[in-house]
Amino acid sequence: MTKILAINSGSSSLKFQLFEMPEEKVIAKGLVERIGIDNGIFTIKFGDKKIKEELDIPNHNFAIDRLLKKLTELKIVENTNEIEGVGHRVVHGGEFYDSSVLVTDEVLKKLDSIEDLAPLHNPANIMGVKAFQKALPGVPNVLTFDTAFHQSMPKSTYMYAIPRELYEKYGVRKYGAHGTSHRYIAKAVTKILGNKKDLKIISCHIGNGASVCAIKDGKSLDTSMGFTPLSGLVMGTRTGDIDPATIPYISLKTGLSLDEIIHIFNKESGLKGLSCVSSDLRDVEDLRYKDSRSTEAIDVYLTRIKEYIGSYAALMNGVDVIVFTAGVGENASWVREEVLEDLSFLGIEFDKKANDVRGKIAEITKPTSKVKAFVIPTDEELMIAKDTFELSNK
Repeated sequence: MTKILAINSGSSSLKFQLFEMPEEKVIAKGLVERIGIDNGIFTIKFGDKKIKEELDIPNHNFAIDRLLKKLTELKIVENTNEIEGVGHRVVHGGEFYDSSVLVTDEVLKKLDSIEDLAPLHNPANIMGVKAFQKALPGVPNVLTFDTAFHQSMPKSTYMYAIPRELYEKYGVRKYGAHGTSHRYIAKAVTKILGNKKDLKIISCHIGNGASVCAIKDGKSLDTSMGFTPLSGLVMGTRTGDIDPATIPYISLKTGLSLDEIIHIFNKESGLKGLSCVSSDLRDVEDLRYKDSRSTEAIDVYLTRIKEYIGSYAALMNGVDVIVFTAGVGENASWVREEVLEDLSFLGIEFDKKANDVRGKIAEITKPTSKVKAFVIPTDEELMIAKDTFELSNK
């Protein structure tokens, strides 16, 4: 039995799960919030217990020291020597990495060179890596990249029709995101269907952030997010696809700067901007039949999902399986119903009764359906732990 920590480090937060591998058992999990901000919060769950502390957490080193101390204090581990690997989620690996890698000085140097591709995320992710290197010297650290799964995309789907020099010199292309989730879904579907090969899968990772991925023969063929996580589906606060010419137009009309407009596109748009109510789909859906703006917001939201599913079915010359995952995908049965009932032309026979499910694996099409649809809860942390276990034991 090997204990592996899976870490998702943000600029002011740190999520963690401690796994027992290869059994894939979650021993403990939790969250450190408000790092570097007053009134920090440390939460840990293990067994049937939950402990929550409020204390000042000045930096990531302190947060990690606190985490390791609590693991021993609570007898979750006898001592930190039991932890044999730490896996980290990293948003962007550029074109360097198509799979998870062990951390080396050379790897960190390469990531420094592409920091501007994910300036809000990568530095925070790497901050967590360096803090664990300090806290657990000699323990292998492994990086799992959100972009890695999409490195199998062909140039026909990842290239933009812009001067080639912008790609060759500056890396302007589609990279995608949520790759670890989509990779998990591809493996889960294959297992559910008896390790059937040559599957055409459309994975719909729909949460506050959302993306659709066309997966053929276990590999990413295309995905809705692009150079950044701003493009594709309508999200909680992000625009999704939008004509780039709107940027200078808005600037001309309003006097807003480029940075201000991009902030609006990322933080004030999507469901929040359309509905004028909330970025949370549940809040907007509550007002759907009472407020025209909420009605329109949901119409746009659902239409974009259907458009991507349809286009990816065309790209793959068909589809065998459609999967819904992440917060909305796993829990909002009405979203799944309204999307799938408008895709009957693909050969989908929707099963309304089977669709009455939340947060667990379920087939939501009839046995006679030409195209199968599933709800499958995603597990990015497990993928991180599995990659870390494998690489740490090589």
